[in-house]
Amino acid sequence: MINERKKTIYILLTDTGTLFTKTIKKYTEAPYNHVSISFDIGLNDMYSFGRKHPRNPLYAGFVKEDVYRGTYRYFPKTKCILFKLEVTARQLVKIKRIIRSFQDNQDFYKYNLVGLFGVVVNFPIELKNAFFCSQFVAEVLKRSGIKLWDKSSALVTPNDFLEHSAFTVLYEGKLYEYPLLLTTELLYYKPRSFRRTFIYDPYKKIKKFFIPKVI
Repeated sequence: MINERKKTIYILLTDTGTLFTKTIKKYTEAPYNHVSISFDIGLNDMYSFGRKHPRNPLYAGFVKEDVYRGTYRYFPKTKCILFKLEVTARQLVKIKRIIRSFQDNQDFYKYNLVGLFGVVVNFPIELKNAFFCSQFVAEVLKRSGIKLWDKSSALVTPNDFLEHSAFTVLYEGKLYEYPLLLTTELLYYKPRSFRRTFIYDPYKKIKKFFIPKVI
């Protein structure tokens, strides 16, 4: 029998500030426009529907997100808010099983771009094997027995996560200033925009505290 003690999953809302996300924000007027689900507080085991290639927003689908080497690396000013959600052990097993199924069949899944227009007109557009980020996370929770909204998953937005009392805030601020990210990974996989610009580089601050000077 599965232990029914409470377990924890994590929900990350982000705003990368790209042209695509700015367009979405014009309609939603919400501070965040992307949702991911993570099994660990360090964001090393995180999933969503989004870009498969950082520079091509149209090539999108199911993704296992990499904070250090993925899309976020190209958008180092990304803002975020991290929530925790308590679930039962049984629900956690179901969530992992559902996401594993997505992962095993990821080539069959597409990004539900049309569904975003459905959100604008408040009409759910559900396409076969197609999801947008908040629809995906809401659907995973729903299928695992966690029904948080009385509406179709195709109408759930990042703001619905932001406003729901079931979620507890753990952190809000710049993603790359989140204290539980791995410093060694941040230094090794330095965001590319810092290689060509002279804007403020937060990684200098990290180096100051973690890399000893050579005398």
